[in-house]
Amino acid sequence: MSEPLRIIFAGTPEFAASHLQALLAANHQILCVMSQPDRPAGRGRKLTPSPVKQVAIEHGIPVWQPVSLKNEAAQEQFRALNADLMVVVAYGLILPKAILDTPKFGCINVHGSILPKWRGAAPIQRAIMQGDTISGVTIMQMDEGLDTGDMILKSECPIYPADNSAALHDRLIEVGCPALLKTIDMISNGKIQTEVQDNEQATYAHKLTKEEAEIDWTLPASALHDQIRGLNPWPVASTLLGQDRLRIWAAEIIEQESTANEAGKIMKMNKQGLDIQCGKGQIRILKAQLPGGKAMAISDLLNSKKSLFEAQTKLGTL
Repeated sequence: MSEPLRIIFAGTPEFAASHLQALLAANHQILCVMSQPDRPAGRGRKLTPSPVKQVAIEHGIPVWQPVSLKNEAAQEQFRALNADLMVVVAYGLILPKAILDTPKFGCINVHGSILPKWRGAAPIQRAIMQGDTISGVTIMQMDEGLDTGDMILKSECPIYPADNSAALHDRLIEVGCPALLKTIDMISNGKIQTEVQDNEQATYAHKLTKEEAEIDWTLPASALHDQIRGLNPWPVASTLLGQDRLRIWAAEIIEQESTANEAGKIMKMNKQGLDIQCGKGQIRILKAQLPGGKAMAISDLLNSKKSLFEAQTKLGTL
């Protein structure tokens, strides 16, 4: 490995915290950690530090949580750190040009997709919801655009048919951490070669909304399966079961020919799952959650709430 660099790390969620831990294990000098301000969390809505801040505190690293980096005072504080490099991983704050230009080697970003596909806030979820079979991590040199900078290193990984967003998230950490360390070594040794993104091939991964959780049973089974996988663990796909909201945590496509033309119809229910007619094909709900309860296998739900399911012939309507 090359000589350790003087690094400012900026990130907020668990994905970023894992990359910070990888840098610390590689003995790079982390001058300061920047993270989003503490947010209310849990039932008590208590102010809670981000996963990145928690890692920084555990290692005695100074933490800075600016609301903005656009003012001169914040930029002067940043310059005073005299950093070689800034590493950004899911930070959530726009970096002005004055910040991007300050470190000796600029700012690099770890992004959870193979750019230019899925720029933006939710690349992991959008890739699954679109039915992609390949994902990965791109390390890029940051510019003033949204994930538009020149690419330094790409590392691919598969998306398996049963993957949800949590599973893909963890697999991207496994490929992202070594890719980040390799990129930093390349920068330190002056051996990086960058690739300009093809803007015509770019797609945008919009931030998820709760409204997207509603299932439209007229869609094909394959599309609904991808929706259910992509929205787990948040906001979780859901549908109406009578007057109750049924959250669907896991499902599978079943090879079952049916003459039913009524989307949302409950075709079968047993310990294997709940078979639902879609616009094309069927899906089997494997794990679901009723209001006030925990997510559990359909077999367990039927043991305790079978009458609730038997009272309905169709999902998605009152």
